[in-house]
Amino acid sequence: MNIAICDDEKILCEQLEELLTKQAAACKIDSIDAYDTGSALLAAKRHYDIIFLDIQMEGMNGIETARTIRERKDDAVLIFVTGLKDYVFDAFDVAAFHYLLKPLREEKFAEVFERAVSEVEKTAQKGNGPEQLFIRQKGRSIKLDKAQILYVESRQRKALIHTARESVEIYATMRGLEKELGAQFYRCHRGYLVNFSGITGYTGDTITLCNGEDIYLAREKYQEFVKLYMRYLRDGGTGFV
Repeated sequence: MNIAICDDEKILCEQLEELLTKQAAACKIDSIDAYDTGSALLAAKRHYDIIFLDIQMEGMNGIETARTIRERKDDAVLIFVTGLKDYVFDAFDVAAFHYLLKPLREEKFAEVFERAVSEVEKTAQKGNGPEQLFIRQKGRSIKLDKAQILYVESRQRKALIHTARESVEIYATMRGLEKELGAQFYRCHRGYLVNFSGITGYTGDTITLCNGEDIYLAREKYQEFVKLYMRYLRDGGTGFV
């Protein structure tokens, strides 16, 4: 996550950097850049996920800077930091996320920053959309949402892709599909690839899916499967949607 601070008060910039550093444990902050004028921020021509903007600055003020940012179609989360309440409605005009009043209180800052990070994550998810698997079947192209695939079954030189609604048969190798589908899927048996998000239970040799089907779990794969599935759940994995 890339963050910018734009304020001509050096002391406030240092305070914001200190507050942000304390939040680094809660989210990954890749960079924090400070600018003392709105013109300098705009001249950098760099996209920031979150921008902290003073309103009263020499030259271009914070509202004008924010307006230019929005004219560039930049969806950065804008947070104004100011000692004045008079510009609240102007902040709404440039779709500001929040309006922090000086002097800054650490508790309030942490609360607003946490919400701003959530907003950045939601925007990223909307922009990325679902990951697609593109396949060829009988001379036509088909795309499937990877998240909707429950499991893949090997059928000699073919693969049968099972979703909640349909099964699609294609010419493909399990090795190739395993690589293309990524870490969300696990090769639980030489004949099966399973989507972690579709699993509702397992035994020593069987994995149960949310549609009630059971697929094979090779005994020699059991320990590795449990380790990776527990990691998936620990990292916030959710059920099949």
